[in-house]
Amino acid sequence: MASNIRPIIFLKTAATKPTQEQLVFLITAIFLMFFAIFLDGFATIDNFITLARNISVLGILGVGMAIVVIARGLDLSQVSVMAVSTAWALTHMNDGVSLGLAIALGLGMALVVGLMNGFLIAFLEMPALFATLASGIFVFGVVRTWLLGGDLIFHVPKDAEEFLFLGQGTLGGIPIPILVFALVALLSHLFLSRTSYGRFIYAHGDNAEAASLTGIAVRPLTILEYTLCAFIGYLAGLVMVASVANVDTRIINSTLIFDTILVVVLGGVSLIGGRGSILSVIAGTALIGTLLNGMTLMDFTNEVQNIIKGLVLLCAILIDNRLHPRDEETAQQGDL
Repeated sequence: MASNIRPIIFLKTAATKPTQEQLVFLITAIFLMFFAIFLDGFATIDNFITLARNISVLGILGVGMAIVVIARGLDLSQVSVMAVSTAWALTHMNDGVSLGLAIALGLGMALVVGLMNGFLIAFLEMPALFATLASGIFVFGVVRTWLLGGDLIFHVPKDAEEFLFLGQGTLGGIPIPILVFALVALLSHLFLSRTSYGRFIYAHGDNAEAASLTGIAVRPLTILEYTLCAFIGYLAGLVMVASVANVDTRIINSTLIFDTILVVVLGGVSLIGGRGSILSVIAGTALIGTLLNGMTLMDFTNEVQNIIKGLVLLCAILIDNRLHPRDEETAQQGDL
């Protein structure tokens, strides 16, 4: 009897479909080989380090966004919060405030906005799309007008070498931004996969009503999710600012927030919630980073790059709908 069972188990295992993350890594490998063959200067250690360094900020933002998307949310204020909170920190640095206190003040601003987003969505039951879009615009306008004096660009003080090391330094030959991305990804993975709160986030995204009935405090959990997204977004902002020694708050008008959503959804974090992982973010970031690097070496204009990224995002959403269709139970459940 056992001899008859083993072939069946083998065939069932062999027929297992590849995950979206595996498909994305495979596509990334294909693009890497294609660019290495046809693009001069692509297949070099320096270029790969530059590629990884350039996508570190996008990857960190993606980790924060993944937490709220797994919980069936969305945070369109993430880049806006990142810009104004880091600008607020730089303002205090230039005013002579100690580095630690300035960073803490910027973090405080980011956390306040994250708490506000969570409150609007959890207790006032505003749709996440509109709540975070409105809060991002509101916070940017208020902070820039009343706290930042209307300025757009803020520079890191020349004597803040310790801070600049965060974006421009290396450790063991590896740029610090890459190490920060790896650390944030690892800690977030452990949080989502090894802690009760991480499991609660998956349960919240899978079925908020069922999660509430089992005793999970869904409303406070929602606040935690958006606060974590704001916190991780602020870390990405610090790395970005330290890399270029300034922050241009007009970055909120760029495509960065859509690039962040792109790497999250493309990698396999489903928009219907409850599915995906930090590995999904890494997969999506690797593919988009490879594409952007290749298109830059081919001298594609920003407009052409945006068109291609838009098409990739549409394809990712279509794939997500095919792999994770919205059934009747999913469509009817509400946010608590």
